[in-house]
Amino acid sequence: MSIMTELGRRDRVFDFLTPTQSPVDVRHGPILYMEDVSVSFDGFKAINNLNLTIDDGELRCIIGPNGAGKTTMMDIITGKTRPNTGSVWFGSRHNLLAMSEPDIATLGIGRKFQKPTVFEALTVFENLELAMAADKRVFPTLTARMTGETRDRIDEVLTMIGLTALRHRDAGILSHGQKQWLEIGMLLMQKPRLLLVDEPVAGMTEQEMERTAELLTSLAGKQSVVVVEHDMGFVRSIARKVTVLHQGSVLAEGTMDQVSNDRKVIEVYLGEGA
Repeated sequence: MSIMTELGRRDRVFDFLTPTQSPVDVRHGPILYMEDVSVSFDGFKAINNLNLTIDDGELRCIIGPNGAGKTTMMDIITGKTRPNTGSVWFGSRHNLLAMSEPDIATLGIGRKFQKPTVFEALTVFENLELAMAADKRVFPTLTARMTGETRDRIDEVLTMIGLTALRHRDAGILSHGQKQWLEIGMLLMQKPRLLLVDEPVAGMTEQEMERTAELLTSLAGKQSVVVVEHDMGFVRSIARKVTVLHQGSVLAEGTMDQVSNDRKVIEVYLGEGA
């Protein structure tokens, strides 16, 4: 299937498209700031006075039991869900609660969902080409010519995600882990300032998990990376700072050792004796 055919499909949602350069200003504070954020669904408070800050270039792990509010938190950041109260800022200038989902994406916020959504009928190279920073209207995309700069960026990303040798293989034949890396690569083509990564190692082999840990830790400093994950072994392998959510608010925050030894965390999440 050609790129033209894929672009013509109306069921495709290009959630990974973000700009080459983000206008976000972090000279006067963190890259992401959430204050007193609350949202309710049919009387259930999914997020309850949540306060969270993410620094520029930081790798943050978010953990918590099912229903803790992790997915809703990401939905709020990306504009999918509007909170009832609170403030959410990207840098010092951009009020995310006053912006639409597409406008938020253009600031440089990329989100990777748990299930990989690559174009399986296209090659690895073509997937990255499709995600390149450019005018994303259909006609300009179809008529755009591959520039040396774009090709260099694709080569750079292929090296980062470890798929250089598979650049001409159809994405559909990749392993689950390789598809996850390809989707991360599609986000990286845009050089986003903030990556939200949801359960990246679910269903992976041990070897794939190790490679994913290397990839995410290599991104820290270049991008801010927020990883939501349930696998505590994986979190420990990459964590620099961990935030524990419970009932829609922050229960504990610190290093993995600090939060895993916190009595409140042990009681509500890790379990006695963990």
